[in-house]
Amino acid sequence: MELQILVSKKGTKVVTATNLHKALLLQDHHYSTNVRRWLNEIYEFKNGIRKPVRMTDFAPRKIKDNPILSDFYISVELAKLITLHSKSKVKQKYAKWLFSVEDEEETADLLNQDQILTALELAKAMSLMSCQEASEKEHLKVYEKRNGGNAANWWKHRSELLGYSATKLRERMKRMGKSDSGKTQKQMLLLIDKYETIRTGVVDHFMAKGKSEIYARRIGDLAKAFAKEMQIEIYDDRKATSLSLFTPQIKPEIIDNIRTLKKESFLEVV
Repeated sequence: MELQILVSKKGTKVVTATNLHKALLLQDHHYSTNVRRWLNEIYEFKNGIRKPVRMTDFAPRKIKDNPILSDFYISVELAKLITLHSKSKVKQKYAKWLFSVEDEEETADLLNQDQILTALELAKAMSLMSCQEASEKEHLKVYEKRNGGNAANWWKHRSELLGYSATKLRERMKRMGKSDSGKTQKQMLLLIDKYETIRTGVVDHFMAKGKSEIYARRIGDLAKAFAKEMQIEIYDDRKATSLSLFTPQIKPEIIDNIRTLKKESFLEVV
Protein backbone atom coordinates (compact mmCIF):
# COMPACT_ATOMS: atom_id res chain seq x y z
CA MET A 1 0.00 0.00 0.00
CA GLU A 2 1.47 3.33 -1.07
CA LEU A 3 0.71 6.63 0.64
CA GLN A 4 -1.22 9.01 -1.61
CA ILE A 5 -1.04 12.80 -1.46
CA LEU A 6 -4.30 14.63 -2.14
CA VAL A 7 -4.67 18.37 -2.81
CA SER A 8 -7.53 20.27 -1.20
CA LYS A 9 -9.56 23.01 -2.91
CA LYS A 10 -7.27 25.57 -1.23
CA GLY A 11 -4.18 23.86 -2.63
CA THR A 12 -3.16 22.24 0.68
CA LYS A 13 -1.54 18.82 0.43
CA VAL A 14 -3.11 16.17 2.69
CA VAL A 15 -3.33 12.42 3.22
CA THR A 16 -6.25 10.40 4.54
CA ALA A 17 -6.18 8.63 7.88
CA THR A 18 -7.30 5.34 6.35
CA ASN A 19 -4.57 5.43 3.70
CA LEU A 20 -1.89 6.42 6.23
CA HIS A 21 -2.92 3.60 8.57
CA LYS A 22 -2.69 1.01 5.78
CA ALA A 23 0.59 2.43 4.42
CA LEU A 24 2.17 2.09 7.87
CA LEU A 25 1.11 -1.57 7.88
CA LEU A 26 -0.83 -1.21 11.12
CA GLN A 27 -3.48 -3.80 11.95
CA ASP A 28 -6.97 -2.92 10.71
CA HIS A 29 -8.72 -3.74 13.98
CA HIS A 30 -6.61 -1.08 15.73
CA TYR A 31 -7.65 1.65 13.29
CA SER A 32 -10.29 3.43 15.41
CA THR A 33 -8.12 3.38 18.53
CA ASN A 34 -5.05 4.58 16.66
CA VAL A 35 -6.87 7.46 14.94
CA ARG A 36 -8.35 8.69 18.22
CA ARG A 37 -4.86 8.69 19.69
CA TRP A 38 -3.39 10.41 16.62
CA LEU A 39 -5.81 13.31 16.85
CA ASN A 40 -5.47 13.76 20.62
CA GLU A 41 -1.73 13.28 20.98
CA ILE A 42 0.60 16.21 21.72
CA TYR A 43 3.19 16.88 19.02
CA GLU A 44 5.98 19.37 18.41
CA PHE A 45 4.59 21.30 15.47
CA LYS A 46 6.60 24.05 13.77
CA ASN A 47 4.52 26.65 15.59
CA GLY A 48 4.66 25.08 19.03
CA ILE A 49 4.01 22.02 21.18
CA ARG A 50 0.26 21.34 21.05
CA LYS A 51 -2.56 19.02 20.04
CA PRO A 52 -3.75 18.91 16.41
CA VAL A 53 -6.36 21.56 15.61
CA ARG A 54 -9.56 20.57 13.82
CA MET A 55 -10.00 22.23 10.39
CA THR A 56 -6.36 23.31 10.51
CA ASP A 57 -4.33 20.12 10.94
CA PHE A 58 -7.13 17.69 10.12
CA ALA A 59 -10.73 17.61 8.91
CA PRO A 60 -13.46 14.92 8.74
CA ARG A 61 -13.83 12.97 5.50
CA LYS A 62 -17.02 11.23 4.49
CA ILE A 63 -16.79 7.82 2.86
CA LYS A 64 -19.78 7.16 0.60
CA ASP A 65 -19.34 3.40 0.52
CA ASN A 66 -18.89 3.15 4.29
CA PRO A 67 -20.66 5.92 6.25
CA ILE A 68 -19.90 4.17 9.56
CA LEU A 69 -16.11 4.30 9.20
CA SER A 70 -14.56 7.53 10.45
CA ASP A 71 -11.93 8.98 8.16
CA PHE A 72 -10.02 12.27 8.15
CA TYR A 73 -7.97 14.47 5.90
CA ILE A 74 -4.62 15.01 7.63
CA SER A 75 -2.07 17.72 6.83
CA VAL A 76 1.33 16.59 5.59
CA GLU A 77 3.00 18.02 8.71
CA LEU A 78 0.69 16.13 11.07
CA ALA A 79 1.03 12.95 8.98
CA LYS A 80 4.81 13.18 9.35
CA LEU A 81 4.55 13.60 13.14
CA ILE A 82 2.07 10.71 13.41
CA THR A 83 4.40 8.52 11.37
CA LEU A 84 7.39 9.33 13.55
CA HIS A 85 5.38 8.54 16.72
CA SER A 86 4.02 5.25 15.36
CA LYS A 87 5.34 1.76 16.00
CA SER A 88 5.35 0.97 12.30
CA LYS A 89 8.33 -0.92 10.90
CA VAL A 90 8.22 1.25 7.76
CA LYS A 91 7.90 4.62 9.51
CA GLN A 92 11.37 5.83 8.49
CA LYS A 93 10.55 5.39 4.80
CA TYR A 94 7.31 7.37 4.98
CA ALA A 95 8.61 10.00 7.41
CA LYS A 96 11.43 10.87 5.00
CA TRP A 97 9.04 11.00 2.08
CA LEU A 98 6.54 13.19 3.93
CA PHE A 99 9.37 15.50 4.98
CA SER A 100 10.38 15.96 1.32
CA VAL A 101 6.77 16.68 0.35
CA GLU A 102 6.42 19.15 3.22
CA ASP A 103 9.66 20.92 2.30
CA GLU A 104 8.58 21.11 -1.34
CA GLU A 105 5.25 22.65 -0.31
CA GLU A 106 6.91 25.23 1.94
CA THR A 107 9.46 26.36 -0.61
CA ALA A 108 7.27 26.48 -3.72
CA ASP A 109 7.79 29.81 -5.48
CA LEU A 110 9.94 30.93 -2.56
CA LEU A 111 11.95 33.61 -4.28
CA ASN A 112 9.86 35.69 -6.62
CA GLN A 113 10.72 39.32 -7.36
CA ASP A 114 8.53 40.75 -4.58
CA GLN A 115 10.04 38.42 -2.01
CA ILE A 116 13.59 39.36 -2.96
CA LEU A 117 12.75 43.07 -2.72
CA THR A 118 11.07 42.51 0.64
CA ALA A 119 14.15 40.69 1.98
CA LEU A 120 16.25 43.64 0.81
CA GLU A 121 14.03 46.19 2.58
CA LEU A 122 13.95 44.10 5.75
CA ALA A 123 17.74 43.80 5.72
CA LYS A 124 17.95 47.58 5.88
CA ALA A 125 15.18 47.98 8.47
CA MET A 126 16.68 45.36 10.77
CA SER A 127 19.84 47.46 11.01
CA LEU A 128 17.86 49.32 13.69
CA MET A 129 17.91 47.58 17.07
CA SER A 130 14.43 48.89 17.83
CA CYS A 131 13.11 46.80 14.91
CA GLN A 132 15.04 43.73 16.01
CA GLU A 133 13.69 44.13 19.54
CA ALA A 134 10.10 44.66 18.37
CA SER A 135 10.21 41.53 16.20
CA GLU A 136 11.55 39.40 19.04
CA LYS A 137 8.81 40.63 21.39
CA GLU A 138 6.08 39.89 18.84
CA HIS A 139 7.52 36.43 18.17
CA LEU A 140 7.52 35.71 21.91
CA LYS A 141 3.86 36.79 22.18
CA VAL A 142 2.86 34.39 19.41
CA TYR A 143 4.92 31.58 20.97
CA GLU A 144 3.27 32.10 24.37
CA LYS A 145 -0.21 32.20 22.83
CA ARG A 146 0.37 28.93 20.96
CA ASN A 147 1.66 27.24 24.11
CA GLY A 148 -1.13 28.16 26.49
CA GLY A 149 0.58 31.27 27.83
CA ASN A 150 3.69 29.28 28.77
CA ALA A 151 7.12 30.61 27.75
CA ALA A 152 9.15 28.06 29.71
CA ASN A 153 10.77 26.52 26.60
CA TRP A 154 11.18 29.81 24.75
CA TRP A 155 15.00 29.87 24.75
CA LYS A 156 15.25 26.20 23.76
CA HIS A 157 12.81 26.82 20.90
CA ARG A 158 14.72 29.95 19.90
CA SER A 159 18.15 28.28 19.86
CA GLU A 160 16.85 25.37 17.75
CA LEU A 161 15.14 27.78 15.35
CA LEU A 162 18.11 30.13 14.91
CA GLY A 163 20.93 27.61 15.15
CA TYR A 164 22.76 29.14 18.08
CA SER A 165 22.46 29.43 21.85
CA ALA A 166 24.09 31.49 24.60
CA THR A 167 26.37 28.53 25.39
CA LYS A 168 27.55 28.19 21.79
CA LEU A 169 28.14 31.93 21.52
CA ARG A 170 30.25 31.92 24.68
CA GLU A 171 32.33 29.05 23.28
CA ARG A 172 32.92 31.04 20.08
CA MET A 173 33.85 34.12 22.09
CA LYS A 174 36.49 32.12 23.98
CA ARG A 175 37.91 30.71 20.74
CA MET A 176 38.19 34.28 19.47
CA GLY A 177 40.02 35.28 22.63
CA LYS A 178 37.25 37.65 23.73
CA SER A 179 35.58 37.92 27.12
CA ASP A 180 31.91 36.95 27.35
CA SER A 181 31.55 38.22 30.92
CA GLY A 182 28.29 40.12 31.47
CA LYS A 183 27.39 40.08 27.77
CA THR A 184 23.93 39.30 26.39
CA GLN A 185 23.35 37.10 23.33
CA LYS A 186 22.85 40.25 21.21
CA GLN A 187 26.11 41.77 22.42
CA MET A 188 28.01 38.55 21.69
CA LEU A 189 26.44 38.28 18.23
CA LEU A 190 27.48 41.81 17.38
CA LEU A 191 31.09 40.85 18.16
CA ILE A 192 30.98 37.45 16.45
CA ASP A 193 28.76 38.10 13.42
CA LYS A 194 26.79 41.36 13.40
CA TYR A 195 24.82 40.38 10.27
CA GLU A 196 23.36 37.44 12.19
CA THR A 197 21.37 39.97 14.25
CA ILE A 198 19.67 41.09 11.02
CA ARG A 199 18.87 37.48 10.09
CA THR A 200 17.51 36.89 13.59
CA GLY A 201 15.27 39.96 13.36
CA VAL A 202 13.83 38.83 10.02
CA VAL A 203 13.21 35.28 11.31
CA ASP A 204 11.45 36.71 14.37
CA HIS A 205 9.33 38.96 12.16
CA PHE A 206 7.99 36.15 9.98
CA MET A 207 7.51 33.75 12.87
CA ALA A 208 5.41 36.47 14.54
CA LYS A 209 3.36 36.67 11.34
CA GLY A 210 2.63 32.96 11.41
CA LYS A 211 5.01 31.78 8.69
CA SER A 212 6.74 28.40 8.93
CA GLU A 213 10.23 27.95 10.36
CA ILE A 214 11.59 26.91 6.96
CA TYR A 215 10.13 29.99 5.33
CA ALA A 216 11.30 32.40 8.03
CA ARG A 217 14.84 31.00 8.05
CA ARG A 218 15.25 31.16 4.29
CA ILE A 219 14.05 34.75 3.99
CA GLY A 220 16.28 35.53 6.99
CA ASP A 221 19.28 33.94 5.24
CA LEU A 222 18.60 36.05 2.15
CA ALA A 223 18.30 39.26 4.18
CA LYS A 224 21.60 38.47 5.92
CA ALA A 225 23.31 37.95 2.55
CA PHE A 226 22.02 41.34 1.37
CA ALA A 227 23.18 43.02 4.59
CA LYS A 228 26.64 41.53 4.24
CA GLU A 229 26.91 42.51 0.59
CA MET A 230 25.86 46.10 1.35
CA GLN A 231 28.04 46.17 4.50
CA ILE A 232 25.13 47.50 6.54
CA GLU A 233 25.97 48.84 9.99
CA ILE A 234 23.86 48.07 13.07
CA TYR A 235 22.52 51.10 14.95
CA ASP A 236 21.07 51.29 18.45
CA ASP A 237 18.37 53.84 17.59
CA ARG A 238 16.74 53.26 20.97
CA LYS A 239 19.22 55.71 22.47
CA ALA A 240 20.09 58.09 19.62
CA THR A 241 17.83 61.03 18.76
CA SER A 242 18.42 60.98 15.01
CA LEU A 243 20.25 58.58 12.75
CA SER A 244 18.87 59.73 9.41
CA LEU A 245 22.30 60.81 8.20
CA PHE A 246 23.91 57.45 8.94
CA THR A 247 21.32 54.72 8.45
CA PRO A 248 20.54 53.23 5.01
CA GLN A 249 17.49 54.51 3.13
CA ILE A 250 14.69 52.77 5.06
CA LYS A 251 11.05 53.15 4.07
CA PRO A 252 9.02 54.44 7.06
CA GLU A 253 6.17 52.05 6.29
CA ILE A 254 8.55 49.10 6.67
CA ILE A 255 9.60 50.20 10.15
CA ASP A 256 5.94 50.82 11.06
CA ASN A 257 4.99 47.34 9.86
CA ILE A 258 7.72 45.69 11.90
CA ARG A 259 6.93 47.58 15.08
CA THR A 260 3.15 47.21 14.89
CA LEU A 261 2.96 43.89 12.98
CA LYS A 262 0.29 45.28 10.66
CA LYS A 263 -1.33 42.66 8.49
CA GLU A 264 -2.14 44.96 5.57
CA SER A 265 1.18 45.96 4.06
CA PHE A 266 3.44 45.25 1.18
CA LEU A 267 5.44 42.95 3.44
CA GLU A 268 2.56 40.49 3.20
CA VAL A 269 3.59 39.57 -0.37
CA VAL A 270 5.93 37.04 1.19
